Amino acid sequence: MCSIMGFCDSGVTFDLFKERFDETLSRGPDDSRIIDTGKGYLGFHRLAIMGLHPEGMQPFELSGSYCVCNGEIYGFEKIKEKLAEKYTFRSGSDCEILLPLYREYGTDMFKMLDAEFALILFDGETKEYIAARDPIGIRPLYYGTYKSGAMVFASEPKNLVGLCDTIMPFPPGHYYKDGRFIPYCRIDQVETVCHDDLETICRNIHDKLTAGVEKRLVADAKVGFLLSGGLDSSLVCAIAQKRSKTPIKTFAIGMEKDAIDLKYARQVADHIGSDHTEVFMTRQQVLDSLREVIRILGTYDITTIRASMGMYLLCRWIHENTDIRVLLTGEISDELFGYKYTDFAPDAEAFQKESEKRIRELHMYDVLRADRCISSNSLEARVPFGDLDFVQYVMAVDPALKLNTYGKGKYLLRHAFQGDYLPQDILMREKAAFSDAVGHSMVDDLKDYAETEYTDEEFTEKCRQYTFATPFTKESLLYREIFEEYYPGQAPMVVDFWMPNKQWKGCDVNDPSARVLSNYGASGQ
Repeated sequence: MCSIMGFCDSGVTFDLFKERFDETLSRGPDDSRIIDTGKGYLGFHRLAIMGLHPEGMQPFELSGSYCVCNGEIYGFEKIKEKLAEKYTFRSGSDCEILLPLYREYGTDMFKMLDAEFALILFDGETKEYIAARDPIGIRPLYYGTYKSGAMVFASEPKNLVGLCDTIMPFPPGHYYKDGRFIPYCRIDQVETVCHDDLETICRNIHDKLTAGVEKRLVADAKVGFLLSGGLDSSLVCAIAQKRSKTPIKTFAIGMEKDAIDLKYARQVADHIGSDHTEVFMTRQQVLDSLREVIRILGTYDITTIRASMGMYLLCRWIHENTDIRVLLTGEISDELFGYKYTDFAPDAEAFQKESEKRIRELHMYDVLRADRCISSNSLEARVPFGDLDFVQYVMAVDPALKLNTYGKGKYLLRHAFQGDYLPQDILMREKAAFSDAVGHSMVDDLKDYAETEYTDEEFTEKCRQYTFATPFTKESLLYREIFEEYYPGQAPMVVDFWMPNKQWKGCDVNDPSARVLSNYGASGQ
């Protein structure tokens, strides 16, 4: 990861800009630079992944125009080769192509990128700023206005606290120009439904996910893999291992006494032949890390916080004990192929609408979790299930085929990788939520701790002060109060709690864990 920030006008001091920008120094500890564009500041904290030499340091400059980008641009070599007929390049950085690309194509460039990115660009000719974010929002970007009216963009909301009264996430798949957010790709919207037969669909799912993993293995820094033992991360690791001449490095975490997934992660690692590491966490570590996790996340959402505890502690361990800089993860599969609760979808149209909603809001939840837990430990996240070609294809598949009519959730994904990728019992294993799978006791510990913080009367009284996303359990109130300490008044940064669709029969529950659903069954055993 890297960190970027742009103050898009004069009117702020260098010292204040630097003070706020340095809140995200952990995202880019290798080098830092702030430049005065003549009409505001652009800042860049670098985590060197591609083009490790000093020439790859940003902001990049071209004839008075500047650009900072936190991103990974796949297949940039072909674009660079074409642009090299007209432009001279100084580094091996993928992001160096952006200014020449903008010079040639303007804002049409964004729909040309196969990338996960957030960027801020200063046009030296028009003296205006342009910002943009990838279609899913895998790379973070936030915005607000300074008291002078100047627009401010930054990688994380903590950069903007104290600068802007209202902080909001930059909408994925949009660019900002002339005071407006303009869509260039709405990946949640399907123009033409794919009616291929099941075997053709599964073959395409296999090929497109494989390609998505392969392109994310390219890095000048060392790559590792988070392996929970669930289907999604296990497939990413299995695909990567098939394409590696040496054992890949996999990492799993769990509670000391009841970590459901550690045994499954070990089974996957043994099957694919990875160099596997198990990390254990304790109840005290979880409770001691809670405030810091909420601070780095910038959310009060129950699901996101629970699932972040293990991920954050594992990434911290990797940062402190290895030289790995890039981690591949298994996020975004659920939103495409379904959760336990989408088994309750009344019909295919309802399933598709729920998937569209989840993909549209993903940048505030699971994608946010992966980004913050990994970047706060000076690592970079890569998400193969978020590959644009893969997502667009799966979203277009006839939703009637994605409904769980097979007696097994995510059947299309499982069937696509029948063979020797994974042990059959892992390939067909029922899903357990990550926050539960690191150990049921972890979620129970958090809930128990919250119960000790408030009497019933205090809970009722304190909840009344929050009219937006009102807490509904003592656990949710605890998280909200910690959130408000760090991000006062910024709750609308998150649209709501990540919960099952309460309008569906069987989903009107008061806890986001799949454990409370009637169809949980053998999941997590």
